[in-house]
Amino acid sequence: MSQYKCVIFDCDGVLVDSEPIGNQILVDMANHLGADIDLTFAMNHFKGSHFKECVAIISKLVTQPITETFEAEYRRRSLEAFERYLKPIEGVTQVIEQLLLPFCVASSGMESKMKFNLNLVGLLPYFENKLFSCYTIQKFKPEPDVFLWAAKTMGFQPHECVVIEDSVLGVQGALKGGFDVFGFTAHDYDSELEGLATKTFDDMDKLLSLIISNV
Repeated sequence: MSQYKCVIFDCDGVLVDSEPIGNQILVDMANHLGADIDLTFAMNHFKGSHFKECVAIISKLVTQPITETFEAEYRRRSLEAFERYLKPIEGVTQVIEQLLLPFCVASSGMESKMKFNLNLVGLLPYFENKLFSCYTIQKFKPEPDVFLWAAKTMGFQPHECVVIEDSVLGVQGALKGGFDVFGFTAHDYDSELEGLATKTFDDMDKLLSLIISNV
């Protein structure tokens, strides 16, 4: 029997396969302004960050100024791309359907974005009223606040929960809050989560057994 009583999922890169889509759009927009980056750079530097941090990095790489419409244009392009290409992370729907513990999602993304993306891939019904966004409390990973808020609202202490994350910032935030955290390494190109997360796994088929066997 698992020692955990609640599972807290990250959204982008854990529930929905949005990271390559959204980051490629940032790459294209940054390169249009004179940067010279690729998707690997973006996945290493932007994954898990909120938008303003991504823009701060981009601003140091471009040769033309970032306009006031940059974020709105990114939001528009990403929503269009998500509608066309977004899919759930392979195997995660089966995990959620078989998970016998309470669960929720805690994300750096806006709640509206979470709802939009989860709805697109058919996962929103599982997470209704269990969505926790860093934007709501204006505290962003690697600060632990969104995880602490999620756990408290769900009725559990940090040590009773396990966080499922795919980014260094997310893993750091969960650890800082006193949570165990399982790192999903499908897009961990530089093996940054190894040795940082409590445990790591590269396939959703392995997650349930990790949760259950962790006694």
